[in-house]
Amino acid sequence: MDREYYVMQGDFYTKGKYGEPGLQPFSMEKAILEQPDYVVFNGSVGAMTGDNAIKANVGETVRLFVGNGGPNLVSSFHVIGEIFDYVNLEGGTTETKNVQTTLVPAGGSTIVEFKVDVPGTLILVDHSIFRTFNKGSLGMLKVEGAEDLQIYSGKTSDDVYLPEGGTIQDMSGAAPTQVLAKNKTERMEQGKRVYEGTCLACHQGNGMGVAGAFPPLAKSDFLNADRKRAVQVVVGGLSGPVKVNGTTYNSVMPAQQLSDEDVANALTYVYNSWGNSGGEVTPSEVKAQRSSIRTSSVGAHE
Repeated sequence: MDREYYVMQGDFYTKGKYGEPGLQPFSMEKAILEQPDYVVFNGSVGAMTGDNAIKANVGETVRLFVGNGGPNLVSSFHVIGEIFDYVNLEGGTTETKNVQTTLVPAGGSTIVEFKVDVPGTLILVDHSIFRTFNKGSLGMLKVEGAEDLQIYSGKTSDDVYLPEGGTIQDMSGAAPTQVLAKNKTERMEQGKRVYEGTCLACHQGNGMGVAGAFPPLAKSDFLNADRKRAVQVVVGGLSGPVKVNGTTYNSVMPAQQLSDEDVANALTYVYNSWGNSGGEVTPSEVKAQRSSIRTSSVGAHE
């Protein structure tokens, strides 16, 4: 066995919503209803992404010991881009082969093995997939080595569901009150939190993105050329080819379910990081671009 790693999933129930700053007390009400705010690997959002990603080289065999601490949810563990060669069900001696997704019960475990054949970033998920992109159960396995174009050409063409607007509500049904940034410094501080909770998995902690999949935000000519366009991409999504720093990316950026305040904060953080142009994006700017997108959409259907 070339590489062995331990992956522990758990679900967390907090008084505040996902990504809300500050120390969050436990919510017994959400726990009883089995409605967690976080479903994560190894204890926190981002614990297995970016610089914390696990690693392997082309041709190596990877063994993952996957645990699920629960306390409530069953995990549908999957590695996007791989088929498990072997799975030891519930961590025992019963072995099965060529499995794509395996169930890990709350309080249980499993062992999976697979050989990595091509370089790239494989994504570890709980395939109850909205947990992954909205609650944190996302990890990365970065594979380095020579390409094998007979196995994978490197070309992708995927369409994804782009969700439309809506307000995420708390347990009482009332929209939560958001703390507003009083100045640029606070906007950047809060924006870093939003970025780490929403954007980091694809664009990485250093803003460099994932080669061949997700474009960089660091020193991004596409980002810095048009601030209005950047706002529109965040609130309305983007599909199809786009050239960033001389490289063409052809993927999908889903519309982000964020408030005007959070969008402004996240973009202000990005514009003031990694050699970008600086400045401040305000919630009123975001609101104007959101209205522009809606107006254009209505006009297109008339």
